[in-house]
Amino acid sequence: MLKITEENHDRPTTLFLEGRLAGPWVDEAERQWDDVSLRVGPSSLVVNLHAVSFVDGAGKRLLGRMLREGAELFGARLLTKLVVEELRLESQTF
Repeated sequence: MLKITEENHDRPTTLFLEGRLAGPWVDEAERQWDDVSLRVGPSSLVVNLHAVSFVDGAGKRLLGRMLREGAELFGARLLTKLVVEELRLESQTF
């Protein structure tokens, strides 16, 4: 299960993801990403991964897309820190 919350009281707009970014929840997160990034622009978005407990391959691809499109990704758990750092390194090589 994945909970997605949008907070836009301040700039930038923040998407909070909580739970598992895996399976059918990746599609839901992508729909939310598409909607919000169209409204505010992807470089104006922060994606908060502090409460993400698991990321599968499709979830990593979505996070990579978010990063390439200009979003700021951050997470406090070791897993999400490693995923985000790996994606940042990959984006620097392209």
